[in-house]
Amino acid sequence: MEHTQEDQNAQTDRIIERLEQVRHFTGSPNRFWPAFLDVSAGLAGARLGVLLVQDKENGSWKNLCVWPSKGHRVGQFSGLADKIKQVADASLDKGYAWVNNGGPGGNGADPVVGVQLAMEQAERASVAVFLLDGEAALAVEEAAMRLKLVADTPAVYQLGHVVREAKKDVVQFSEALDVMVLLNKEKRYMGAAMAFCNELASRYRCDRVSLGWLKDGYIRVQAISHMERFEKKMDIVQVLEAAMEEAFDQNEEIVWPPPEGSTFVARDHEAFSREQGAKQMVSLPIRLDDDPLGVLTCERADEPFSEVDVRGLRVLCDQAARRLGDLKHSDRWFGARMTGAVRNGLSKLLGVEHTFAKCVGLILCAALAFVLFGKLTYRVEAPFILRSDDLSYLPASFDGYIDHVPVEVGDQVDKGDILLTLDIRELLIEESTAIANQNRYTREAEKARAENALADMKIARALAAQAKAQLDLVRYHLAHAEVRAPFAGIVVEGDLKELLGSPVKKGDVLFKVARIERMYAELEVNERDIHELAAGATGEMAFVSQPKLKFPIKVERIDPVAVAKDDGNMFLVRGLFAEGAEDWWRPGMSGISKINVGKRNVLWILTHRTVDFFRILLWW
Repeated sequence: MEHTQEDQNAQTDRIIERLEQVRHFTGSPNRFWPAFLDVSAGLAGARLGVLLVQDKENGSWKNLCVWPSKGHRVGQFSGLADKIKQVADASLDKGYAWVNNGGPGGNGADPVVGVQLAMEQAERASVAVFLLDGEAALAVEEAAMRLKLVADTPAVYQLGHVVREAKKDVVQFSEALDVMVLLNKEKRYMGAAMAFCNELASRYRCDRVSLGWLKDGYIRVQAISHMERFEKKMDIVQVLEAAMEEAFDQNEEIVWPPPEGSTFVARDHEAFSREQGAKQMVSLPIRLDDDPLGVLTCERADEPFSEVDVRGLRVLCDQAARRLGDLKHSDRWFGARMTGAVRNGLSKLLGVEHTFAKCVGLILCAALAFVLFGKLTYRVEAPFILRSDDLSYLPASFDGYIDHVPVEVGDQVDKGDILLTLDIRELLIEESTAIANQNRYTREAEKARAENALADMKIARALAAQAKAQLDLVRYHLAHAEVRAPFAGIVVEGDLKELLGSPVKKGDVLFKVARIERMYAELEVNERDIHELAAGATGEMAFVSQPKLKFPIKVERIDPVAVAKDDGNMFLVRGLFAEGAEDWWRPGMSGISKINVGKRNVLWILTHRTVDFFRILLWW
C-alpha cells in the first residue's frame, strides 16, 4: 500500500513538473497545445483530449488539436462528438461541465469533462474537453477541479510569449541605437560604412557583411566587413553586385535558401551561393524616403537567417539609411555636390511626379514673365454716339391739320419724297373766295372808270390788289401743304402717324432728316486718358445693338475744351469710319469704342490707374 502511495506521489510530482514546464513553454503554439493537452490529460486521468474553438459567426465548434495524436480518435466512440459539443456549450456558461458517455462497451463508465480556457488574447472562446478513463481512481468532480486549476495555463503561455517578443523587440531597438551611436561618431562615409558592416557581422554572427550603394544607375559594393581594401573588378565583387541588384530591382528582402511560399526571384543569389559557397544569405534594400538607394547582404556558413534576424536587420537598415545617405551626399568634392544638387533639382522639376503642380507652376512662371516683360497694345475705351452735321428741320408752313403721314422715324427717303400732307380744304375755299373777290373788284374798277369816277376806280383797284395778294398767299400755302424731303437721308424725328387730324401751328418742327453718308462717331473720352490720343489714331467700335460686330474707326479731331458730365470732365472726339457707314446705321445709335495708342508693358496696363490714384492721394 505504501509502495502504491509513493508511486502516486512520484507520478503527481512528475505531472506538476511537466505542468510547470508547459507554463514556461517557449516554443510555437503548434507545439504548445499538444503538450498542454498531454499534461492536462495526465492530471485528470483522461485517455482523450480535444481543443475546441468557437466560430464567431455561427457559434459552431472547430477541433484545433486532438491528444494523443496517434491512437484514439473521436470517431472511435459512438455519440462522443455530440457529447463533446454538449460539454463545450455548457462549459461556456459555468466554466466547466461533464456528462457520462457510453464507452466502447456502452457501460457508461467513461465521463466527458470540459473546462473553459483562460486566454490572454480572448478573440474566440476556447474549451478543452477530455474523455476520462473509467478505470482511473479519480472522481469526475475531482478531475474537473484539477482541470479548472490548470485552465489559466494558455493565458500564462501567451503572456510569456508576448513578453519574450517584447524583449526581442527591445533588444533589436537597443542594438539599433548602439549601431547608430557608432555611425554618428563617424564623419566620413567610408568609415561609417565599414563600422556598419563590422558591427552587423559581429552582432548577427555573419561570416561576411557587404554594403552596396546606387551609383550611376547600378549598385556598387562600397564596404565589406573586416576588409579595408578590395579590388572592385574581382569576380566575387561582380557576382555580389549582381545579387544586390536583384534585391534592389525587386525592392524586397531576399533570403537564400528561399523559405516555403516565397515569390521573389533569387537566381543571382543562387549563383553567388553556388560559386562562393555561401550557404545562407539575406539581402535587404536600404530605403531612403521610400526609395531604395542601397543593399545590405549578409552571409553565413551554416546557421540560417530566422525571421527575427531579418526583422532586426530591417530595423538597422531603416535606422542607418538617413545617416549613410547624408554622409554619402556630403562626403564628396565640391563639383560632385553641385552636380548632384543640380541633377536632383532637375529631376524634381522635370520628373513625372506632381505633374499637375509642375504644370501650374510653369504656367504661373510664364504668366509672371509675360506680365513683367511682355507688351500689349494699350487701348483707350470711350462711349460713342452716331451724329450727322447735315440735319434738316422741317416745320409747318401754316396753321392747319395733319391729313396724311406716309413715313415713320427711321425710314430712308429720297430728295422730294412727301413726308407729310396738311388738310387743304379750307385753303381751297379761301382760294375760291379770293378769286371771286378779285373778279368783283376788277369789274367795279372798270365800271367806275367808265363812269369817270376816279375815286371809286382807285378804291376798287386797291381792293382788287388786296384780293390778289390774298389769293397769292393762299396759293403759296397750297404749294407748301406737302412737306417734302430736302435731300436723301433718314427720318430721325417725327413720328406723326398717330396724330392724324391734329392741328399744327406755323413754325412747329414736324420732321428732322439727316444725311447717312456724312455721319460720324462722337466719342466721350475721359480727361485721364485724353493725353494718350492724337489725331489719326485708329481703333474699333461696337454698337450696343450688335456687340459681336466690330468696325474700324479713325480719330479726326479732338475738341480742345472739356464738357462737364456726371462721370467727370469729358473731351469730345470726332471719329470717322474707315470703311464707310452701313445701311442699318442711324444717327443716335451708341456703343463702345477702343482707340489704339501704342504698345505698353502689361504690368503698366494692369496697375497704372492704381499707381496714378495713389500718386494723387499721397502727394504732399
